Amino acid sequence: MNKNKIILLFLFVFPIITYLIFASAKHNSLFLKTISENNLEIPSTWKSLNGEDVKLQDKITVLGFVGEDVTANKSNLFNLNQKVYNKYFGFKDFQFVMIAPKGTEQDCLDILDQFKMFSTDLSGWHFVFASNEEIENYYKSFNLVGQLDDKEGTAEVILVDKERNHRGRKGVNKKGEQEYRESYNTISAADLHNEMSDDVKILLREYRLALKKNKRKDDFRDKITEEVEKNNK
Repeated sequence: MNKNKIILLFLFVFPIITYLIFASAKHNSLFLKTISENNLEIPSTWKSLNGEDVKLQDKITVLGFVGEDVTANKSNLFNLNQKVYNKYFGFKDFQFVMIAPKGTEQDCLDILDQFKMFSTDLSGWHFVFASNEEIENYYKSFNLVGQLDDKEGTAEVILVDKERNHRGRKGVNKKGEQEYRESYNTISAADLHNEMSDDVKILLREYRLALKKNKRKDDFRDKITEEVEKNNK
């Protein structure tokens, strides 16, 4: 095997070896654990305030279930907006999707109008409406430990990645302790400011690093391949 072929082999094998090393590590702060995979998409019959379809696929999503008493949960949504949305809304493909029962459209619209006093761009906020039974069944499909209340709502929100995988924390943390976190409590500003903000940052960084790595890798490999082919002529 000549030198040029060895170089090409190394360029293709090394990234795989590196990935296996990181994948076998007990903890890697660059990635969030996967709680469940390939979750159900939001049905196309569920419409947003502007009548459009809202999808999880190819989006990083904060997913919540606000329930019938939207006004009573306004402070929770405000915490979410201030502590997380305003911090990260500029990232491409990052969205907030709140599922609400039909009949609460005006209450949801009123909340967004109030958010305009604190946020310059609300294009990443979406309220999607369905029947109570549909909401209940959709929530159950995630197989969460938590439950919806009798008004089809919860103060907890979850993180869903671009492949519709539910992401969070499980296993051994940095302190060597077992942990499990499937959701984040919007009642607690501290919970949002600390744990959720950190996890959103990790998830966004994960995709950003992957994009940068792929771009560097492709450019680098293309250049080396061109040099090898040129020397073989």
